[in-house]
Amino acid sequence: MQSVLEYILSAHQHNHKMLAVLLDPERPINFQAGELNKADIVLVGGSTGAIAPDFIGKIRAITSRPIVLFPGNGNQFTADADAILFLSVLSAQSADVLIGRQMAAAPAIMAAKMESIPMGYILIDGGKTTSVAQASHSTPIPQNQVKYITDLAITGQLLGKQLIYLEAGSGALTPVSTDIIASVRKAISIPLIVGGGICTPEAMHAAFQAGADIVVIGNHFESHPDQLPLFCQ
Repeated sequence: MQSVLEYILSAHQHNHKMLAVLLDPERPINFQAGELNKADIVLVGGSTGAIAPDFIGKIRAITSRPIVLFPGNGNQFTADADAILFLSVLSAQSADVLIGRQMAAAPAIMAAKMESIPMGYILIDGGKTTSVAQASHSTPIPQNQVKYITDLAITGQLLGKQLIYLEAGSGALTPVSTDIIASVRKAISIPLIVGGGICTPEAMHAAFQAGADIVVIGNHFESHPDQLPLFCQ
């Protein structure tokens, strides 16, 4: 059976762009049966709150897509998902989010025998204060620091990360710029994920064109779940 990482790597190798829908465990699921199958991956996570025992089950009832944990804290782990993005906040000033929280979660992940995907996470200024900045004790990197962001991404790959995630933050006013995406894409060979503030198909395609392999959209679909087909044409 193909792992989630193999699924992502295959898409990357064949230049198949992927859309991931991010669902917050503290908010209701607004999609009907089958609608989420228009996306490629379902991510579950948020900056606060725990995952209710039946949350993953509710998602499984309406989609056959891989369900991957994108945890914002130690309470957002459940063995019911298909995989977990085991992320390290490369842009953080605190060792807690670089390695401390990972150590706390690692025994449970290992015991569950869940697929764990090492990921380097880089928080970029999206024009507003976001909950992820507060939760990760990170100062978002200004978007004009393209070389610094690119060097962080290179460092993540050399540390063995299998994915790099450029994040402007939930509800960002300004998505990660195409200049940043293009620079990072040119510098690394592993799949590149981009999220935060992407609210239109045009913005999604611009990120893809610049070099993103996966675009993550959460907030917009919480308010406009009916627009998912527009992003999948």
